[in-house]
Amino acid sequence: METAEIRRRWLTYFENRDHTVVPSAPLIYDDPNLLFVNAGMVPFKPYLLGQQTPPWPRATSVQKCVRTGDIEEVGKTSRHGTFFQMNGNFSFGDYFKQGAIELAWGLITAPQPEGGYGLDPERIWPTVFRDDDEAFALWRDVIGVPAERITRRDEADNYWNMGVPGPGGPCSELFYDRGPEYGAEGGPAVDEDRYMEFWNLVFMQDDLSAVRSKADFDVAGPLPAKNIDTGMGLERMASLLQGVDNLYEIDEVFPVLDKAAEMTGKKYGAHSGHAASSSHPDDVHLRVVADHVRSSLMLIGDGVTPGNEGRGYVLRRMLRRAVRAMRLLGYEDVALPHLLPVSMERMKASYPELETDFGRISQIAYGEEDAFRRTLAQGITILDTAVADVKKKANGGSATLAGDQAFALHDTYGFPIDLTLEMAAEQGVAVDQEGFRALMQEQRARAKADAKAKKHGHADTEVWKELRELGATDWVAYQSLSAEGTVRGLVVDGEQVSELQPGQTGQVVLDRTSFYAESGGQIADSGVIKVDGATLKVIDVQRPVKGLVVHTVTVDGGPVTVGNAAYAQVDPDWRLSACQAHSGTHVVHAALRQVLGPSALQSGSYNKPGYLRLDFAWNSALSEATRSEIEEVSNLAVRQDLPVSAQYMTLPEAKEWGALALFGETYDEQVRVVEIGGPWSRELCGGTHVAHSSQVGAISLTGESSVGSGVRRVEAMVGIDALRYLGKERTLLSQITGLLKAQSSEELPERINELLIRVKESEREIARLHQQQLLADAGRLVSEASDVYGVQFASVDLGDGAADDARTLATDLRQRFGNDRPAVVAVTVTAKGRPSIVVATNDAARQWGVQAGALVKVAAGVLGGGGGGKPDLAQGGGTDPAKTGAALEAVEHAIGSTVTAR
Repeated sequence: METAEIRRRWLTYFENRDHTVVPSAPLIYDDPNLLFVNAGMVPFKPYLLGQQTPPWPRATSVQKCVRTGDIEEVGKTSRHGTFFQMNGNFSFGDYFKQGAIELAWGLITAPQPEGGYGLDPERIWPTVFRDDDEAFALWRDVIGVPAERITRRDEADNYWNMGVPGPGGPCSELFYDRGPEYGAEGGPAVDEDRYMEFWNLVFMQDDLSAVRSKADFDVAGPLPAKNIDTGMGLERMASLLQGVDNLYEIDEVFPVLDKAAEMTGKKYGAHSGHAASSSHPDDVHLRVVADHVRSSLMLIGDGVTPGNEGRGYVLRRMLRRAVRAMRLLGYEDVALPHLLPVSMERMKASYPELETDFGRISQIAYGEEDAFRRTLAQGITILDTAVADVKKKANGGSATLAGDQAFALHDTYGFPIDLTLEMAAEQGVAVDQEGFRALMQEQRARAKADAKAKKHGHADTEVWKELRELGATDWVAYQSLSAEGTVRGLVVDGEQVSELQPGQTGQVVLDRTSFYAESGGQIADSGVIKVDGATLKVIDVQRPVKGLVVHTVTVDGGPVTVGNAAYAQVDPDWRLSACQAHSGTHVVHAALRQVLGPSALQSGSYNKPGYLRLDFAWNSALSEATRSEIEEVSNLAVRQDLPVSAQYMTLPEAKEWGALALFGETYDEQVRVVEIGGPWSRELCGGTHVAHSSQVGAISLTGESSVGSGVRRVEAMVGIDALRYLGKERTLLSQITGLLKAQSSEELPERINELLIRVKESEREIARLHQQQLLADAGRLVSEASDVYGVQFASVDLGDGAADDARTLATDLRQRFGNDRPAVVAVTVTAKGRPSIVVATNDAARQWGVQAGALVKVAAGVLGGGGGGKPDLAQGGGTDPAKTGAALEAVEHAIGSTVTAR
């Protein structure tokens, strides 16, 4: 039975038993504690924790999940993977233990022709919590499982909690006996390889007052409403029903592994009688490829793009690990164009949007591979040189690559630290990880210093949960720019306070507000909140928890106390400009898709009064003609005065209607669809907008650039700011026209081209004169050459100059020496603060064993760097320009040592 069919049967079974089918949430989820959704219950946490009222009494889902905590272990065994799917059924105060157990048993044991999974009931082993006599009795007396097949286990195995005070409860896990060929007899307590766990039924019944560890906690009492949370691993069930050993061999994963094996000429499991347990490097690399290609496909599909931090770094790491695994298998050509389509073909049955969106997905993935191949070419050479140097200095002892060298590889060349660790380890060299992390921390601290107050002020959500329990904010930003309300809460430094003093900065929660909270790429409104005797200047508005709007303010007058009547007033000019920018973003997005095609999908945006930027999937720079066309299409849409409207509908209805969703956003069942000109622009959006496109005003594209593999960014000014921008451009153009004494701006290209030609001619003439000056003293340098045990040696330090100057002078001097006597020339120069040295030898010197490459390595070592080259001509460099004289002396000594040792 294919995995997609197992998934379909799950949803059908529970839907037929009054469960609402809830679509999988995106892997990027609005939870400050999670990088990705890592469990099937994550989207249901607010209901299970009692924070929100569930819209249905029972639900079911197949949730996409990614866990990256043990990414280094992926491939080393068949047990570790990153992407997986969790089938779940949930009850919110509806059925409890008996209902959950009966539903589970009915699905897994019903014959396949009747819509079940058809597992052999005699091979199913339930486990229960040690003290859960009720669950034990249900399995034995209601279901009919013999008592000897029901195992009692302790808190570590069969009690669920979140690791913090709150709900918890015993659980019952289901295991399947795969047979004696997989291990010893005796049930899950004896061998969990033979007895594979595939389903966990959590009976959420206790209110925990303290949680010290998974197995050590205090139960304060029963929960007021008992819930059910179950999770069945889809990949595990697939391996059971497909008769394979593990997730790498199921129908959604193995085709990628098989394709990688075909491309590299390897045979999976050829080195072991049991491929799944093989730790041979080839099998490990093949499993890495299979896992990471599928996980990357799903992450990009949900809007993640490669980057250097957070989610983007995880994706980048997986893509690059997959590419490098192929290289280690001996395949050095581009790999992802052969592998990613295979994964998409297997996954599209469950996620058809992957095929629809594959143009964007593949652009991003292939762009990242191309970038990584360039990174490898640069980084490997640098890393190999550094590793060889530390090994040489270690002189056979333990060698460690310095943290600053690893950081330079990462910061300058984009070489991931995990790749540095792997490649260094392969050559027997350790890496100073603590030094690297310290430098990374310094860099991040600098980059985030300005944003810390704003973005991290809401990191601790506990205080906001308490305020949310008082009721949701009545949010009227769509209907009005002002609102009368009451101060419901005041917060300073993460703690609730009773009042804010004059001049103080803090957060204010009102029961009703007209302020737009930052979301969907649109920054928060500006304005004031007036309280009796005080004016609060609003400097930020956020939604730290769902349903709660929080204003960051500075107080003028006051004090302000909880319970004060308040009047919220948004700055109307600010809001109008913000609406222009947000609507302008939709217009530019539609124009991009019209000009470039439907694969140019938005992957992120930011807009504020007068300015917008939009990131979209595309893997090459836009030409000037294309940029002009996009700008023209955008402004024509503005000129046409297209109607702008917003309406609410269910998410499936919106998708069927053709509305575009922003990647990475989490949407409720009811979503808001904003239209501009009907189907021309139809997007899911919670932002504020103008009423007609003409109100956007002018749109002027100001820039286009790359922001990552397969992702481009356009920037534009909007409305009056666009006109001001064009006015500045016109003034600048007029100034240049005057400076070049042109009659009109149309003459500028010709005038500038003439000027550039003259500049180039002048540069060539200057370079010619410089060369003449450089070589003018060549005869004197030859005549003044020193004698080093019979070898003529000319050395010169040019000081500051161009790197090519040293090579030019060295080769000229060597030619002047001829070949009658051995001769060596060494020239140093400092270009842009970094010293370099060139050494040249004639034929006679080389016959005496004096070689340029060996001499350069000696000199470069003095300069604090490295180098090499051919016996007749070599070049090196370093970091310390004060050592150029010492480097030339080192060359002279090395010549003497070589000659005297003959």
